[in-house]
Amino acid sequence: MWASTLPDELWRRILEIGIESSKFSYKDLCCLSITCKLLNRLSSDDSLWSSLFFADFPQYSINQHPSSSSVSNKSLYKIRYEKVREQKRLAHRRVVLRIQSEINEHSRRIQEMELRSAEEKEKMKNTVAELLNLRKIRQASVALNVWQPEIVRGKQKQMVEQCNVPIDNRIHAIEMEIKLCKQQIQGFEKALRVEKKRMQTAKEKLASVEYHPLREFNLSVSPVDEHDMRRKRFKNIIKCKVLILSTLSMQFELYFFRKSKCLLPELGLQECNVML
Repeated sequence: MWASTLPDELWRRILEIGIESSKFSYKDLCCLSITCKLLNRLSSDDSLWSSLFFADFPQYSINQHPSSSSVSNKSLYKIRYEKVREQKRLAHRRVVLRIQSEINEHSRRIQEMELRSAEEKEKMKNTVAELLNLRKIRQASVALNVWQPEIVRGKQKQMVEQCNVPIDNRIHAIEMEIKLCKQQIQGFEKALRVEKKRMQTAKEKLASVEYHPLREFNLSVSPVDEHDMRRKRFKNIIKCKVLILSTLSMQFELYFFRKSKCLLPELGLQECNVML
C-alpha cells in the first residue's frame, strides 16, 4: 500500500539515486523486486540496469554484446556478471593451484633432505663403528709389547695383522670423515627447518586464499539451522531495504507537501487579483 503513494517516475528516480550513489547493488534490486508488484516492475527497468552495468563494469560496454538490441539490459548484466564471476573463479583457481604446486615442491625437497640426512646418519654410524674397531686394534698393537697369555696375544696379533693401513693415519681419516658427516647433517637439519617453515607459510597462505566465511561457518551448523538462518537473514535484508525506501518516499512526500504549501498563498493572491 505504501508503495502506491508515490508515482512511478518518483520511485524510478529513487532507485536511480540509490544506484548512482552506490547504495544499491544488483542484489538490492533483486530483493526489492519480490516486495511488491510495483517494485517488481520498476526493478526490471532497462535504464536502472544500464546504470548498474556501467557502475559495476566500467571497462565494458553494453553495445559490445552482439545481441544487445534484442536482449534486455538486465539479461546483459547477468551475462556479463557470470563471465566476470567465471574469470574471477578461474583466476582464484590458478592462485590455488600455484600455491599447491609450491607446497608439493617444498614437500618434495623436505623428503629429499630427510633421505639424504638419514643416509649421512647411517654413514656416520658405520664410520663410528669402524673408528671404535680401529681403536681396539691400536690398543691390541700396544698390548703386544706387554706380556700376555698366548691365546690373548694370538688374537691381538691377528687383529693387528688384518689392518694393512697404518692405524694412526686411518683413525685420523675416520675422525675427519665423522666431522664432515656431522657438518653435513647439521646443514641438512638447518635446510629442513627453513624448508618446513616455508611450507608452513605456503599452507597458511593457501588456507587464507581458500577461506570462505559461509563455507567455514556451515561446517559447524546443521542444514536445518543453516536454512533458518539464511531465511531470517534474507528477510532482514528485505526489511532494511524497504525501510530505506519508505524513508525516502516519506521525505519526498514531505518535500512536495511543503512546496505545495508555499505555493498556496501565491495562488490565492493571483485569484484575488483576477477577481478584482
